[in-house]
Amino acid sequence: MTGEMVIAIAERAIWVVLLTSGPLLILALVTGLLVSIFQATTQIQEQTLAFVPKIVAVLLGIVFFGPWMLTQILSYSQDIFENLIRYIG
Repeated sequence: MTGEMVIAIAERAIWVVLLTSGPLLILALVTGLLVSIFQATTQIQEQTLAFVPKIVAVLLGIVFFGPWMLTQILSYSQDIFENLIRYIG
């Protein structure tokens, strides 16, 4: 296994992590921003109020984006195993 191959595998791993976690992070960010705006306008300063909507949004995001995320991760895993078999065999 060459150094270039290891770097390519690591680069793709980082890309897959960013690609699969990005939609959920954006959902949590937008939900947190909306809750913060709501708290600022109503002057409700409850610390736990921000967590429940974020959790619900992320869970809905997992339901919606889950199959696509699983496909991306399985594709990367399959490539890793194919490269490993090629290297060993």
